[in-house]
Amino acid sequence: MTPEEKNPRFIICLSAFNGMAYLVEQIESILLQKNVDIQIFISVDQSTDGTESHLAEWALSELRLTLLPFGQRFGGAGPNFYRLLREVDLSGFDYLSFADQDDLWHPEKLWRAHCLMKSKNVVGYSSNFTAFWRNGDERLVNKAWPQRKWDFLFESAGPGCTYVLHSSLAIPLQTLVRNADKSLLRVDYHDWLAYAFARTHDFPWFIDSWSSMKYRQHSHNQIGVNAGYRSFWLRVRKILSGYGFEQSLLIADLIQTSKIPIVQRGLRGGRLGYLWLAFCANQCRRKRIDQVWFFISCILLALFKPTVQSVR
Repeated sequence: MTPEEKNPRFIICLSAFNGMAYLVEQIESILLQKNVDIQIFISVDQSTDGTESHLAEWALSELRLTLLPFGQRFGGAGPNFYRLLREVDLSGFDYLSFADQDDLWHPEKLWRAHCLMKSKNVVGYSSNFTAFWRNGDERLVNKAWPQRKWDFLFESAGPGCTYVLHSSLAIPLQTLVRNADKSLLRVDYHDWLAYAFARTHDFPWFIDSWSSMKYRQHSHNQIGVNAGYRSFWLRVRKILSGYGFEQSLLIADLIQTSKIPIVQRGLRGGRLGYLWLAFCANQCRRKRIDQVWFFISCILLALFKPTVQSVR
């Protein structure tokens, strides 16, 4: 960057709930971002550990922190992020990023995203991350598998806390959220919705193989790394409940893709539709093992799960 060039300007939307155990360390890692100008907007789900009062006091001395009015109960990260997307003014900024309350960001996370997005001419970015545990274990989690024709209807582009959206994508996404009906609150994953919206509306997206952050794993994570037998059986139960495909249908309706064949013939096609989806597995998930899981899921649903015609 030449001396004449201005730093790229980032808005970071941070969702918090009872976050005092890790929130300070996490925000400090964001404030240490290099070569960028940032403003962090924080929405706190009604908490009992002093999160609101601590952040309110911190914001008095740190002008890069803006705390939205607190006291509301959102009941999950998704609705909290939708509140941020509705209320934060994105004008005057170049990029939008999301943050969970317990990540640790690499100091060049945002700058690298900015440089890659310019060089690759994309407006959506996500990356790999490093999961870490209290005992010191770490594991690189690879999300940078090649994008597939329909992957956006069945998975996100990685954790939302790795996302960077150019304003040309972020502002239309904000319009979608502001205009959406109450079914939006039933979409549990704001990051999945953002990726699906981008892909459906031909906004180019890049998934970086570099790990941009450390993602803390603990019992209070709403979404963590799938590991161990307990996670395996929870995943099987979710498959048999049809939960994932119900989320897919909600997203398809919101982004106005409910008429395309993968939705009409597959998700709404009854038991035969699930069987048809099974043989589209290589176009519905990015990672090979996830394609196998998708195939198995569709077969199980064809055998045991009634069709969901509408979830709105």
